[in-house]
Amino acid sequence: MGLVSSLSSTNIAVSLLLLVLVFLSVAVSAVDEVKNGRVERELLVQQQEGDRVSRLPGQPEVSFKQYAGYVTVDESHGRALFYWFLESTHRPHDKPLLLWLNGGPGCSSIGYGEAEELGPFFPSKAQPELTFNRHSWNLTNVDNVRLGKIKRTAANLLFLESPVGVGFSYTNTSTDISQLGDTMAAKDAHTFLINWFRRFPQLRSRDLYIAGESYAGHYVPQLAEAVFDGNKNVSKDDQINFKGFIIGNALMDDGTDQKGMVEYAWDHAVISDQVYDKVKHACDFADEEEFTSAAACKEALKGYFDVYYLIDMYSLFAPACFNDSTFITRRRQRPLIRGQLAPRFFSKFVSPPNFLCAASRRGYIASLNSENCVNLHINFVTNFEK
Repeated sequence: MGLVSSLSSTNIAVSLLLLVLVFLSVAVSAVDEVKNGRVERELLVQQQEGDRVSRLPGQPEVSFKQYAGYVTVDESHGRALFYWFLESTHRPHDKPLLLWLNGGPGCSSIGYGEAEELGPFFPSKAQPELTFNRHSWNLTNVDNVRLGKIKRTAANLLFLESPVGVGFSYTNTSTDISQLGDTMAAKDAHTFLINWFRRFPQLRSRDLYIAGESYAGHYVPQLAEAVFDGNKNVSKDDQINFKGFIIGNALMDDGTDQKGMVEYAWDHAVISDQVYDKVKHACDFADEEEFTSAAACKEALKGYFDVYYLIDMYSLFAPACFNDSTFITRRRQRPLIRGQLAPRFFSKFVSPPNFLCAASRRGYIASLNSENCVNLHINFVTNFEK
C-alpha cells in the first residue's frame, strides 16, 4: 500500500513538472514571437525611414510625407525599380493608392508624370526650384472638405520608373536590356508591387488603381492582369487590393492609333475638312502595310503632320512656348515620332539595326543621322504573348 502511494506521488510530481516545462516552453515561444515581431517592425520602420524624403532642394513647404527608393525585382540579376511615393495632402489614410506609369516605351514616370502632369512638384522655368502644382492628383481642397463639399477626390500617388532602364531604374545584367518587352515589364512591375507592400504593409489594405498614358495602354492592362491572376496564387499576406485601372490617350495598335489621332485633330478643328477627307479616302487604317507605305496615304498624312509645326499636338489648348527663334520652337513642337510608328513596328526590330535607325530610314523619326544610328543601341521588343 505504501509502495502504491509512493508511485502515485511520483507520477503526480512528474506530471506537474511536465506541465511546468510545457508552460515555460509556450511562454518562451510567445516571448520569441513578440521579440521577432518587434524586430520585424523595427526593420520595417528603418526601411521606411531610409526611403523617407524630408525635403527636396528648392521644394516648397508641404504637409504630406514622401518616400523614394529602390525595390529589387530580381536579386540574381541585380535588377531594381525606382519609385517615388507621395501621400495625399489631407487624410491620406482614407485615400486610395494610385500607381502611375508613363509610356514611351521609355518615358520616365517621374520626369513626365510627376514633374509635368499630375504630381505635386513642377520645375520652375525661372529659377532652380520647384513649384507646387495646384492641380496635383494628391491635392484635396481642404476648404471644401471642411464645408462637406469635396469637389476633388485625391489619391496617394506612387510613381514607378518602369521598365528597367527607364529613369533611375537599373540592372546589373546588361543582357536584360535586350530582353525588354511587355511581358518582362508586367512581371517586374508586379514583383515590385508585392515587395513594395512588404516594405509598406500598412498600405496593403488600400484600394489600388493602376493608371497611365500613351504606351501605358500596354503596360496598364497587362500589369492589371498580372495582379489579378497573381492574387489567385500568392499567399494572403501578398494579395493586392486591386480595384481597377485608368488609361489616357492609350496606345493600342498602329491603325487604331493613327486613325484616332487624325479624327481627334479634325474634331478639334486642328485640320481642315479638306485634309481630313483626303486622309480618310487615301488611307486604309485597317491595313497596316497599306497606310504605312502607300504613296497617296503618305501624301495625305503630310497635310496632317504639317499643322503640328504650329501647335503642340499633345496640348492643343496650352499656350505655345517661344524661344529666341520661332523657327526652332516650331521645329521642336513637331512630333519626333510620327503616328505611324507603333507596337507592330517595334516588334520587328529585335537586334541592330535597332528600331530607331530603321524608323529614321522609313522617315518616321526626324533628325537622326547615320552616325547616331551606329552609336545607338536601344532594343525594345514588344511581346504580345502572355
